[in-house]
Amino acid sequence: MTEDRTGTDAALLAAIAAELENADADEAAAIAVALGAHLSDRERAAAAAATDDATPGWEGRRWAYAGRLGRKHGRHVRVPESAPADPWAAASRADRL
Repeated sequence: MTEDRTGTDAALLAAIAAELENADADEAAAIAVALGAHLSDRERAAAAAATDDATPGWEGRRWAYAGRLGRKHGRHVRVPESAPADPWAAASRADRL
Protein backbone atom coordinates (compact mmCIF):
# COMPACT_ATOMS: atom_id res chain seq x y z
CA MET A 1 0.00 0.00 0.00
CA THR A 2 2.87 2.37 0.74
CA GLU A 3 4.29 1.76 -2.73
CA ASP A 4 0.93 2.71 -4.27
CA ARG A 5 0.89 5.94 -2.27
CA THR A 6 4.45 6.76 -3.28
CA GLY A 7 3.55 6.30 -6.94
CA THR A 8 0.44 8.42 -6.50
CA ASP A 9 2.43 11.10 -4.68
CA ALA A 10 5.03 11.17 -7.44
CA ALA A 11 2.35 11.49 -10.12
CA LEU A 12 0.63 14.23 -8.13
CA LEU A 13 3.87 16.13 -7.64
CA ALA A 14 4.69 15.84 -11.35
CA ALA A 15 1.26 17.19 -12.30
CA ILE A 16 1.59 20.07 -9.86
CA ALA A 17 5.11 20.86 -11.02
CA ALA A 18 3.83 21.08 -14.60
CA GLU A 19 1.14 23.53 -13.53
CA LEU A 20 3.57 25.59 -11.45
CA GLU A 21 5.39 26.68 -14.59
CA ASN A 22 2.35 28.82 -15.41
CA ALA A 23 1.67 29.99 -11.82
CA ASP A 24 2.79 33.28 -10.32
CA ALA A 25 4.54 33.41 -6.94
CA ASP A 26 1.33 33.67 -4.88
CA GLU A 27 -0.31 30.73 -6.66
CA ALA A 28 2.81 28.62 -6.29
CA ALA A 29 2.97 29.39 -2.58
CA ALA A 30 -0.71 28.52 -2.11
CA ILE A 31 -0.27 25.24 -3.95
CA ALA A 32 2.82 24.37 -1.89
CA VAL A 33 1.01 25.10 1.38
CA ALA A 34 -2.04 23.06 0.37
CA LEU A 35 0.09 20.15 -0.77
CA GLY A 36 2.15 20.23 2.41
CA ALA A 37 -0.97 20.30 4.57
CA HIS A 38 -2.48 17.39 2.65
CA LEU A 39 0.64 15.24 2.95
CA SER A 40 1.15 15.99 6.64
CA ASP A 41 -2.52 15.27 7.39
CA ARG A 42 -2.22 11.95 5.62
CA GLU A 43 0.97 11.11 7.52
CA ARG A 44 -0.69 11.96 10.84
CA ALA A 45 -3.71 9.84 9.98
CA ALA A 46 -1.49 6.90 9.06
CA ALA A 47 0.49 7.28 12.29
CA ALA A 48 -2.71 7.44 14.33
CA ALA A 49 -4.06 4.34 12.60
CA ALA A 50 -0.81 2.49 13.24
CA THR A 51 -0.81 3.30 16.96
CA ASP A 52 -4.52 2.56 17.37
CA ASP A 53 -4.23 -1.20 16.96
CA ALA A 54 -6.83 -2.02 19.58
CA THR A 55 -10.46 -1.70 18.70
CA PRO A 56 -12.17 1.03 20.67
CA GLY A 57 -13.59 -0.35 23.90
CA TRP A 58 -16.26 0.82 26.24
CA GLU A 59 -13.96 2.82 28.60
CA GLY A 60 -16.66 4.59 30.59
CA ARG A 61 -19.31 4.56 27.88
CA ARG A 62 -20.70 1.24 29.05
CA TRP A 63 -22.51 2.79 32.01
CA ALA A 64 -23.93 5.60 29.90
CA TYR A 65 -25.23 3.00 27.45
CA ALA A 66 -26.78 0.99 30.29
CA GLY A 67 -28.52 4.15 31.53
CA ARG A 68 -29.77 4.92 28.03
CA LEU A 69 -31.17 1.39 27.75
CA GLY A 70 -32.85 1.80 31.12
CA ARG A 71 -34.53 5.04 30.07
CA LYS A 72 -35.50 3.75 26.63
CA HIS A 73 -36.72 0.25 27.49
CA GLY A 74 -37.78 0.74 31.11
CA ARG A 75 -35.46 -1.99 32.36
CA HIS A 76 -31.99 -1.82 33.79
CA VAL A 77 -29.33 -4.10 32.41
CA ARG A 78 -25.64 -4.74 32.94
CA VAL A 79 -23.78 -4.25 29.72
CA PRO A 80 -20.98 -6.83 29.60
CA GLU A 81 -17.49 -5.76 28.61
CA SER A 82 -17.71 -8.24 25.75
CA ALA A 83 -20.64 -6.34 24.21
CA PRO A 84 -19.76 -4.66 20.92
CA ALA A 85 -18.46 -1.12 21.35
CA ASP A 86 -19.76 -0.10 17.93
CA PRO A 87 -22.95 1.90 18.58
CA TRP A 88 -24.93 0.30 15.75
CA ALA A 89 -23.97 -3.25 16.69
CA ALA A 90 -24.68 -2.60 20.37
CA ALA A 91 -28.09 -1.11 19.55
CA SER A 92 -29.01 -4.14 17.49
CA ARG A 93 -28.26 -6.39 20.47
CA ALA A 94 -30.01 -4.26 23.10
CA ASP A 95 -32.85 -6.77 23.46
CA ARG A 96 -30.35 -9.51 24.37
CA LEU A 97 -28.53 -7.63 27.14
